[in-house]
Amino acid sequence: NRTFIASALIGEFIGTFLLTVAFIGTKGDPLYLGFVLAGIVLIVGTLSGSHINPAVTVGAWVTRKISSLRAIGYIVAQILGATLAFTALNMFLNSVPQQDAQSAAMMGQSVPQLFQVADLTTKNEWTVFFIEVIAAAIFTFAFAGARQIVNNPAARAFTIGFGLLVAGIFATIAAGYVSANSVFNPAVALAVQAVDWSKISIMAVAAYLIAPLLGGVIGFGLRELLTVTEKKAA
Repeated sequence: NRTFIASALIGEFIGTFLLTVAFIGTKGDPLYLGFVLAGIVLIVGTLSGSHINPAVTVGAWVTRKISSLRAIGYIVAQILGATLAFTALNMFLNSVPQQDAQSAAMMGQSVPQLFQVADLTTKNEWTVFFIEVIAAAIFTFAFAGARQIVNNPAARAFTIGFGLLVAGIFATIAAGYVSANSVFNPAVALAVQAVDWSKISIMAVAAYLIAPLLGGVIGFGLRELLTVTEKKAA
């Protein structure tokens, strides 16, 4: 019903807002984000299923776990939540008078600024693309498995959180080798300006927006395939 759908959209909005705040504040540290996501799932999981990532939503939609209308609503709510998180943090930062960059440098200080991902280069753009695909696939594979845990909310939450932790550790290490960042969440990627809309880069769009969605389809699809195979074997 309409009340349930509205609650689900609000849950996705709040969850993505909190995850984006955590991502910016910790600069994408997977250890913190894993536990933060587990907490968010416990907070809003009963409202929406706590997708909090367009890659999860697209993976669930392709495998027919949710309807097209709900998928669109979730993605819009996620993008709005992530955008508001960046806007709110930026507003708080700008509300405090800051030294200019030159004066701060002369005093050996740095000017506080919100975390943003490093720009892609021709040497690392394809590497980042495949890192985003693999990391999103790992995370959504764990998420799809956690959906089968119905009687233990804590186990479900920590399965999702640790799924993000495992995927994040892989992505952070791999991206570090090529002096880049990994997000594997298109909503958060938009918030931290992984794509510069003033000079749109096709590879940035592909790596940070399309690649995670592809990974989400792979993760959910693989879990679905293995689940069907397991049921047939039983």
